[in-house]
Amino acid sequence: MAGRAAEPHRSPQYAWFITAPLALLATAIAVGLAVAAPQPAGEWPSAIIFLVLFVAADAAVLHFVVRRQGFAININEIPFIVALFYLPPITLLVVRGIGSLVVQVRRRTSTTKLWFNVATAVAATALASLVLFAVGPVRGVGPDSWLKLVVAGSTSTLVTLATVIGVITLVVGVQAGQETARTGPSGLLTAAINMAVGLIVLIAMQTTGWSVLLLAGLAAVLVFVYRSYAQFMGQHKTLTDMYELTRRIGESGHDGTLPDVVLSRVRELMQAEYATLWLPAHGRHPEVLLTAKFGSQGLLDVVATPDTLRKRAVEERRTVAVGPRLGGLPDIEFLEELRQSGTKDAIVVPLRSGTAVIGCLEVAGRLGDLVHFRPIDVRVLETLAAHAAVALENSRLVDRLRFDAYHDALSGLPNRRRMLASLEEAVKVRAPGEVVAVLLFDVDGLRDVNDSLGHAAGDKLLAEVARRLRGHAPPAALVGRVGGDEFAVTLRTETAEAATALASELRTALQDPLEFGTLTLDVDTAVGVAVHPDHGSDAAMLLQRADVATHSAKGSPTAVQLFNLGLESRSARRLGLAGELRRALDAGELDVFFQPLVSLRDRRLLGVECLARWEHPVHGSVAPEDFVAVAEHTGQLGRLTEAVLREGLRRCRQWVDAGRPLTVAVNLSPRTLVDPEFPHRVAELLTEYGVAPDRLTLEITEDGVVGETDRPMPTLRRLHDIGVRLAVDDFGTGYSSLSYLRRLPVHEVKVDRTFVQGMATDPGDLAIVRAVVDLSRHFGLTVVAEGVESELTLDLLEEMGCDVGQGFLFSRPLPYERLEAWFSAQTEAEPTPMGEVRRLRAVP
Repeated sequence: MAGRAAEPHRSPQYAWFITAPLALLATAIAVGLAVAAPQPAGEWPSAIIFLVLFVAADAAVLHFVVRRQGFAININEIPFIVALFYLPPITLLVVRGIGSLVVQVRRRTSTTKLWFNVATAVAATALASLVLFAVGPVRGVGPDSWLKLVVAGSTSTLVTLATVIGVITLVVGVQAGQETARTGPSGLLTAAINMAVGLIVLIAMQTTGWSVLLLAGLAAVLVFVYRSYAQFMGQHKTLTDMYELTRRIGESGHDGTLPDVVLSRVRELMQAEYATLWLPAHGRHPEVLLTAKFGSQGLLDVVATPDTLRKRAVEERRTVAVGPRLGGLPDIEFLEELRQSGTKDAIVVPLRSGTAVIGCLEVAGRLGDLVHFRPIDVRVLETLAAHAAVALENSRLVDRLRFDAYHDALSGLPNRRRMLASLEEAVKVRAPGEVVAVLLFDVDGLRDVNDSLGHAAGDKLLAEVARRLRGHAPPAALVGRVGGDEFAVTLRTETAEAATALASELRTALQDPLEFGTLTLDVDTAVGVAVHPDHGSDAAMLLQRADVATHSAKGSPTAVQLFNLGLESRSARRLGLAGELRRALDAGELDVFFQPLVSLRDRRLLGVECLARWEHPVHGSVAPEDFVAVAEHTGQLGRLTEAVLREGLRRCRQWVDAGRPLTVAVNLSPRTLVDPEFPHRVAELLTEYGVAPDRLTLEITEDGVVGETDRPMPTLRRLHDIGVRLAVDDFGTGYSSLSYLRRLPVHEVKVDRTFVQGMATDPGDLAIVRAVVDLSRHFGLTVVAEGVESELTLDLLEEMGCDVGQGFLFSRPLPYERLEAWFSAQTEAEPTPMGEVRRLRAVP
C-alpha cells in the first residue's frame, strides 16, 4: 500500500547559496555605516544588557513546522526596537550577531542552519540600521521617532521572512515555500504587535528608569498567563484530536481502512515523522508492519526504529520511550542506536487485548529540529494505543466471523456463498477473447468411505482432495467447496476447450492413491464444465449447469463433460421448448435472416448467409444455439436444416430469375455430417428449386470436421461431388491446422470473428489473420472474414488480400423484406454478361 512519494528535497547545503550573499550584504552595509555614521560604535555596557535581552527573547519561541523544516516567530522585535534607539549601528550588529550565535549553539543547530540563521539576523539588522540612518536621526520618543523605528523594524522583519521563504523553497520545494508564505501575514501581525510593545517600553524607559521594574513584573505575569493558556490549548487540542481519532475509527468500520485511519491520525496528533503499526502473525492472519510517513500518501512497509525497541516492548509488556527529553525513563540505553538509524526519538507502546500483547503502536521523529517527545506524549500515545487495540481486536473478530461465514470449516476453502459471489463479480467484467469457466468436481465413493471407515476418514479424504486441488489449480483460479462431496474451480481462460483440458489435467492430478492405515483408496472424480457467456449469464445458472454436466460426466469414458443444452433436455422447460420447436417447424414460424457477403477487392455483393431465427410467443427471441441444441437432442435437426435450406434456395432462385445471381450459405451441425442421407436431400432440393450447386455453400464448424474425421468424410466427399461449395466456419477456435484442412474437400475458410474483431488492436490476432489469409491463398482456398465492424479492420483485410468480408460494417442479418430495401439503398446495379451484379455504393 505504498503511497505517492512526497516532493523530493534538495541537500541542506543549498542554503549556502542564500547564506553567503546575506553575509556579504551585511559586511558591506557594516563598512558603509562605520564610515558614514557619526558614532558607529560605543555604549558597550548597555550592549551587554541588550545581548542578554536578545538571547532571552530568542529563547521565547513559538514553533511552527512546514515540511519538516522548523521556523519560529518570537518576540525579539521588542528588544530590537529599543536597541535601535539606544545602540549605535555597529554595536547593534555585533550584539545581534553574537546573540543569534549563542542561541543557535545552545540549540545544537546543524552547521548549515546555524550560519544561515546568524547571517539572516545580522543582514536584517544591518538593513534596518541602514534604513534608520537614511531616514535621519531619532530624537525623543514622539510620533516622528515611532515611525522611523517601525520602518526600520519592519525592514528587519520583512528581510527575515523573505530569506526563510527563499531557503525553504530552495531546499524543500516550491509547494513548501508557498505554505511558508501563507503563514507570513500572521507573522507580520505578530511583529507589528511586538514593535508596538517595544515602543511602549521605550516610552516608559524614557519617562523614568524605574519603569523597568514595572515592565519586568508585567512580563512575568504575561509569561505565566501565556504558559497557562498554552497548556490549556494543548490539552484541549489533544482531547479534540483523540475524540476525532475515536470517531474516525468508528466510521472506518470493518472495510479494511482501519490501519490507514489509525496511523494517519496518530502521526498527525503526535506531530511525528513516522507512525508504525506492528501486528505479529497470528493464526491465518499474516504479519502486519505498516508505517504512515510525513509527506507520503498511503502506508509504507518501512520502519524508522530498530527491532530491539519493539522486542523489548513486547517481552516486557511495557512502553519503551527513547529521546533527549525522555532521559529519565529506563530506555535511554537505546538512544545512540536510535540516532544511528537516523531518528532522534521514539515511543513504542504495546497493544493489549486483555492480558495478551497483540502488537505495537509507535511514533518516531518528533517534527521540528528544536522539538522532542516529552513524558506527557508517552501518556497520550498510551491512551491512543488503548483505543487502537480495542478497534483492531474488534476488526479481527469481525474479520474472523466474516471468514467463517464465507469459508468451509473442514477444508478452509471458500464455501458455496463465497464462490457464487466471486463468480457473480467475474461474469460482470469479461475481456474479449476469454471466458469465465466453472469446473465442478464430484468426489466418487465418499458415501462408501463414510459407511466403511467412518466420517473421520471421509473428512480426511475431502481435506486431501481440497489440498491437492488447491495445489494444482492455476494461481489465478479460485477453489472452493460447494457441497458435501463437490468442489468448484472458477477462473478465466481463453476458450471452453481450454477449460475442459484443464479439468482433465486437474482430475488426473487428484488420482494419486490415499492411504488410511493399512488401506489404500483410489481418489477419483467426475468433472463438469460450464463457461460464461456460452452456458449462462449469471453465477447460479453457471454452477447449476456445471452440476448438470458433472452428472453426465459420471457416465462418460473420460469423466469430464462440457455442458451443452442437450444435457438439460429432460427438464420440464427443455421438454416444453422441444415441443414448441416442433410446432414452430410445422407452422413455419421460424424465420430466416440474411447477412450479405461482400467481395473486398471490388465491393461486389457475392451472396448471403442464411441464419435461422425464432421469436417465441412467450420467451421472446430464442438464441440459435439453444434451439439448435434442442433440435439435435430431440431429432428435429434434419427438419430445421431442411427448413433453412428451402428458404435459402427459394430466395436464391428468385434472385437468379430477377437477373442478380447471388450465392447462399447455410450452417450445418456436426451431427448432420454423419447422416448418410443428407447429400441426397441436398441434391433433391437443388433440383427442386433449379439452383446450380455452386450457388450453395454449406458451412461446417471447425470442431465438426476435426473431432471425428473419419465419420463426416464420406458425407463431405459426396457433397463435394454434387458441386456444393464447402466452408470451414469459425476457423481458429479449434485445434486444426491449414495443412490438415487442405486434405479435406473444402473451398473456403471463414476466420472466426473473435480474431477479426481484435486484429485492429491486438498484434496477436492480426498475425493469426494474416497467417490464415496467406496460407489459404497458397492452398487455393477462399478466405471469408467474419465480424467486420470497422473501417480500420476493413482496410487491414484488404491490404493482406482477404477475399470476402461479412459483418455489421456492411449489414446486420436482415429479414428478406429489409434485405430487399438494403439492396436498393446500399447497392447499385451493374450489368454483366452473367447477369446483374450489385456493388456497394459506400460502406455505411
